[in-house]
Amino acid sequence: MDKEKKLFVTFVLLFGFCLCLEAKQINPTTEVELLTQAKRFLQMEDPFILRVILGSILMGVSCGLIGSYVVTRRLSLFGDTLSHALLPGVAVGFVWSGSKDNLSLLIGAMFAGFLGVSCLSILRKIYRIQGDSSLGIVLSAFYAVGICMLTRIQKLGFSQQSGLESFMFGQVSAISSDDLYLLLITLVIIGSFVFLNYRQLLASGFDPQFSQSIGIPTEFLQYMLWVLISFCIISSLQLVGVILVSAMLVIPAATASLLSKRMNSYLLLSCCIGAGAGFGGAFLSFLGNNLPTGPLIVLVSASFFLLVLLFRPEKGLFLLWLKSRSENSRIAIENTLKAAYQIIEKKDFRESEISFFEMMQKRGLSSPELTEEVSSLKHAGLATICHLAKTEKTIPLQNIITLTPRGWEYACRIVRNHRLWELYLTNEAQYAPDHVHEDAEKIEHIIGEKTVRKLERLLKNPKKDPHGKLIPSITDVHQENLPPKS
Repeated sequence: MDKEKKLFVTFVLLFGFCLCLEAKQINPTTEVELLTQAKRFLQMEDPFILRVILGSILMGVSCGLIGSYVVTRRLSLFGDTLSHALLPGVAVGFVWSGSKDNLSLLIGAMFAGFLGVSCLSILRKIYRIQGDSSLGIVLSAFYAVGICMLTRIQKLGFSQQSGLESFMFGQVSAISSDDLYLLLITLVIIGSFVFLNYRQLLASGFDPQFSQSIGIPTEFLQYMLWVLISFCIISSLQLVGVILVSAMLVIPAATASLLSKRMNSYLLLSCCIGAGAGFGGAFLSFLGNNLPTGPLIVLVSASFFLLVLLFRPEKGLFLLWLKSRSENSRIAIENTLKAAYQIIEKKDFRESEISFFEMMQKRGLSSPELTEEVSSLKHAGLATICHLAKTEKTIPLQNIITLTPRGWEYACRIVRNHRLWELYLTNEAQYAPDHVHEDAEKIEHIIGEKTVRKLERLLKNPKKDPHGKLIPSITDVHQENLPPKS
């Protein structure tokens, strides 16, 4: 639960960060008619729009597929480091060719990625620097070098440097057919590798040492995953840039991990979420003005994650909150019923009427809090309220609470659970009588009838608890055994 709350906060911060980024949108128009733009986008008749849609979907599928192994093998920070390490390679490739030639940029990025992985390996194996520390060093160093090189290129005044900064945050509007081919080739390579090595990847990810002992080349598979992560990042730079591409490697796979427990369905779901995020982000960017495409793709992906995190079956945070609220309300009602029983018991069961003032003293609640609890009892049909003359205070403290037959039965059952458990701890677990109350306060709300029957048989149908108080028996909870009205 705490882990999911931390993830929730993380993605809220990511949402705000993406809104602040300055990236290029698909359709930078001054006046936008939403319906017209939406119709134009969904018809997909414009070749430019079709390229954007295909590129976004291909990127989402590739990132979702390889990202599944990034998440399951805990390589998230590695992917972030590698994406930042590619930036100086992009700059070197541009200087080498003097233009935004995809082949030269690809070669430069691959060289930078290889150099970054080599630096990580040296820091870990030779200098024994911990994994997170080495990743942080390489990430910051390579990214700083890349920023310096891009700044230098701008000052040197290359004739074709325009658009080079798009590799920082992405520029879907500049996507070309060559970019689509690169994305398609990347997806085919990743898909083929995963299909051919599915079982080996599954085994090595679950237990690397055992996999190596039965002949599975775990180190080779790990190295190939690094290479494929590099390819995926390089092909996605044009769409989301080096800063946010790592988010697309993590978020769709993390979202799928909340919904699926089997690897095959996990891979498929991760690809679908990535593709949906790519399409949704491109669509939203096309609708409005000053809406950057790359960050919007990440935001749609993060929105999928938040929706799943909040509303997934059984374990969604919102559903758990509703369940917790319902449980707290039930426990409050049961505590009030137990207090009512104890007040009546103190009167030797001679009368069944309880004043607000008596209940306030017993429960230790304020007048508004008690009024809310008693209202809940009345709404549930467990008690009735007799309104007498009001005092000068805002709450009529002299009003009378009377349990209904069903409320009395419920109160007897809670008290029985509490006192049986106290006796069990005293007799069977050798607890001191003055140390059993707190445990019984917790267990009385969750113990079931089958367990109560077992306790009664084990303790031979006891009549009194360790403190000498009466334990309500099964006959005491019948409706006809209500104490008489005064």
